[in-house]
Amino acid sequence: MEFKKLDNYSIDEKDIVCVKEMGNVFEITYLQHKNNGQTIKKLNNDEYMVMATGEVKQAQHIESRADNKLQVSQSLKRLRDYINTNVTDTNKCKWVTLTYKENMTNTKKLYNDFKNFIKRFKAKYGHIEYIVACEPQGRGAWHMHCIIIFEDIAPFIPNSEIAKLWKQGFTKTTKLDNIDNIGAYLTAYLGDMEYEDFKKCGVDYKCITFKEVDYIENIKLDKPKKFVKGGRLYMYPPNFNLYRISRGIKKPIKQYMSYKRAKEKVGCAKPTYTSSLCLSDLDTNFSNIIIYESYNIKRNNCQYLNGTKMERLKYLSL
Repeated sequence: MEFKKLDNYSIDEKDIVCVKEMGNVFEITYLQHKNNGQTIKKLNNDEYMVMATGEVKQAQHIESRADNKLQVSQSLKRLRDYINTNVTDTNKCKWVTLTYKENMTNTKKLYNDFKNFIKRFKAKYGHIEYIVACEPQGRGAWHMHCIIIFEDIAPFIPNSEIAKLWKQGFTKTTKLDNIDNIGAYLTAYLGDMEYEDFKKCGVDYKCITFKEVDYIENIKLDKPKKFVKGGRLYMYPPNFNLYRISRGIKKPIKQYMSYKRAKEKVGCAKPTYTSSLCLSDLDTNFSNIIIYESYNIKRNNCQYLNGTKMERLKYLSL
């Protein structure tokens, strides 16, 4: 399978695209060839059938951290979509980190403790929705990041009060102000790993990508820190459910429409990210063109009312 970047390929306004709406974030995806049918059928835990040929093949089970990396990456993408869909007003949200006082490595205890914490939290503060994600540390310990979503403006709650409800150790509440793509911010936070910690994990890797950051949780560092992009993906156990959501959490809205209609939906917003690729399979002589565009209507000073565009008024806080 080969990937080639395209420089001069554009989508025709009549072409059908997939539009995924997630709060303030819109994603438009174009496929030159779209497969509407089922490509494989699972027969049992060890075998599956290729529908096009009827061939029965052996399933490849995850055996190592490296094999698990793609699965974790896909889970983080779904988590990002849930966050962007449901966290559109940070005044109604709290991002709380729940940490153990000991080196806690039991994943079953992890979710049981969170379940009890949420029961106590609801008993004191009423109805809330939540999105919780687990984060493994280099030494094997776990802690959790939870976005708590209130129906109205979130009340002030001291960390000491949240720690009493948690009962397992320490808590930290972080502001989400001035972050307009919270899903991307938090999933990068969960996926990337500080280089010094990554070296201690004993992961056998061939190629890693670095990034340097000047801020962590909106706090400026004395000097930049080096992170391994996606380094933490190696730390999740195979088939581990790295996030959970409450029942009232909304799903992204996915629709198919013409590219012209899709552009009308995003209106004055300009793409925050684009990619154009040609995917080729030399064995089957099959190729497909994939174009992806991402828009953030909050970042581009646009918003929508009943499907129509209107300009957002700028204001100053005096």
